[in-house]
Amino acid sequence: MATLSTTAATGTRAGPVRPLTLAIDIGGTGLKASVLDASGAMVADRVRVDTTYPCAPAKLVDDLVSLVAPLPDTARVSAGFPGMVRKGHVLSAPHFVTVAGPGTAVDDGLVEQWAAFDLAGALRKRLGKPTRVVNDADMQGAAVVKGIGLEFVLTLGTGVGTAFFYEGRILPHFEFAHTPFRRGETYNEQIGERAREVIGSQRWNRRVRKAVAVFRALTFFDRCYVGGGNSRRINIDLGADVSIVDNSAGILGGIKLWEGHQLAL
Repeated sequence: MATLSTTAATGTRAGPVRPLTLAIDIGGTGLKASVLDASGAMVADRVRVDTTYPCAPAKLVDDLVSLVAPLPDTARVSAGFPGMVRKGHVLSAPHFVTVAGPGTAVDDGLVEQWAAFDLAGALRKRLGKPTRVVNDADMQGAAVVKGIGLEFVLTLGTGVGTAFFYEGRILPHFEFAHTPFRRGETYNEQIGERAREVIGSQRWNRRVRKAVAVFRALTFFDRCYVGGGNSRRINIDLGADVSIVDNSAGILGGIKLWEGHQLAL
């Protein structure tokens, strides 16, 4: 349902500022979407469905097309994907190559199907709109960074995501989530959702604080933003240079993908 605002000076009702952007947040447990106007305001209620498995590329595209069907027509499409994405092509899809979702066995056939899959091109063809696809942490970060110094974005959800921005411009994406963190395990294994379920939120919070400290020592970031679905579970002091951001940024960043001064795609 579109949202209208009242202009203070005239009392008239003003419609959304065009062009409209369809913003899609692809997650390991849920697929979400909404429509943004040119100012970044959400002009339609968010829609969501569970991510179901196994999830080959064609199935994901079908599910996304069905998800966004009730939303208003838009001029363009933005999507955030939980894996390595380069020029709209998926280079890694950790959740979607499994037989039954995160933490289950990897299907070699799905690995082959996802390798270098042109997700941007597939969505462009099905939706009939110009489409840009980036890593989901990059898209979330685009919505929250202030453009001052080195800014680090850490997303906590089904898995872990990272993104870096310098003076408001995104840096090349690296999959830090799948590098060693502690006790021979990766960040994804230590502070992803499955780990939180096993060890409990308090121990998980302490691990998150340690992870932030490692990135602080490694990068000397000026500001860190912690987002994603599990950011609401943070109940520990992460430092004066850390802010908790709302998970809606995963969608709201979609408008920024069309601002060439910020994102080099």
